[in-house]
Amino acid sequence: MKRELRKQIKEDEFLSGVEVVWKWFRENQKLARVVLVATVLVLVAVAGLSYFTGKRERGAAEAFDAAMRIYETPLAAELPGPPPSGVVPFKEASEKFTKAAAAFDGVERSYPSQLAGRRARYYAALCRIELGDLTGARQALEALAGSGGLEASLAKLSLAGLDRRAGAVDKAVESYRSLAEDASFALPRDYVLMTLAHTLEEARRTQEAVVSYQSLYERYPESSYAAEAQQRAAYLRGRAKG
Repeated sequence: MKRELRKQIKEDEFLSGVEVVWKWFRENQKLARVVLVATVLVLVAVAGLSYFTGKRERGAAEAFDAAMRIYETPLAAELPGPPPSGVVPFKEASEKFTKAAAAFDGVERSYPSQLAGRRARYYAALCRIELGDLTGARQALEALAGSGGLEASLAKLSLAGLDRRAGAVDKAVESYRSLAEDASFALPRDYVLMTLAHTLEEARRTQEAVVSYQSLYERYPESSYAAEAQQRAAYLRGRAKG
């Protein structure tokens, strides 16, 4: 009985609400038409914006994928046999990376505010590194490093790599150490520690390398680099004693 009463009350409340709304519409027909037209226009504008945004996102993704296909196309010398069906390998690395850089530049110009545009800038910088244009690559990476997100982390790591490649070991080491301690860094920090340890080992800074290897396997015991880091640390300690 109580359940039926509650049901009847809810139905009466609903009908009362409908009557109130209908009465308002009868008494305010002009205003109601204005509200209705405005609502329709808003819905049309939202639908149009959503369609346009989706279309641009699809266009950006397709353009980026086309550039990546160039970037990932192998060199003829890299293939052990005939190329896969539909793949035309490049004869020279310079040809490949020049073409890929141009494609990525085009994506960035067309879609500068899209994720694909920012990521295209990063890959264009990688192409320029391969082409020996380190100045151009550094400029692009420095701009990305201040943008935030995954692209910023990728750019910071690549900038440290550029310093390492240029022989600026102290600067590279400082960057790797900073990234390894940065909780906002969007890439695996065990990889950064491994790269730091390798950089120190190559620079014959043995004790610092041992500390970095040890930090890696102690902080990240489940890392895929942990076993190698432990082995390298033990080897360097033994060599120092010998």
